[in-house]
Amino acid sequence: MSAGPDAAVAAALVEALKAAPAVSALVGARVHVDAPRRPVYPCISMSRQESRPFGPDADGLEHLLTVTCASKFGGPEEARAVTAAVRAAVHNAPLTISGRRLVTLRVTYADVFRAADRELSLGVLRVRAVTEAG
Repeated sequence: MSAGPDAAVAAALVEALKAAPAVSALVGARVHVDAPRRPVYPCISMSRQESRPFGPDADGLEHLLTVTCASKFGGPEEARAVTAAVRAAVHNAPLTISGRRLVTLRVTYADVFRAADRELSLGVLRVRAVTEAG
């Protein structure tokens, strides 16, 4: 059974990030579709994901994904570096998405901040992908 277009977009994004040299230099293979219960830092995970019909045909979908970069480096520098590497790897990347054709892929928002516990620094990116039936 197919997991559907939302899961396919998230999986393609994770694979692209794992394959990006700048990302893997910073986080290794710690790029997750779902955040692990006990993460090893720094790491990247997909969090919120939504989709809606897009365009005049019923086969177009607009996907909005939130990518979270987490670091316990002791300041925001590492989270900034990971966030910048993710942005460079994702923006306009030619993802291969199972069962779909990618129309566009853009990073529309990025923010880096310290979490309330003051130990964790987070980078949050919003990624917009438009796909069509493949």
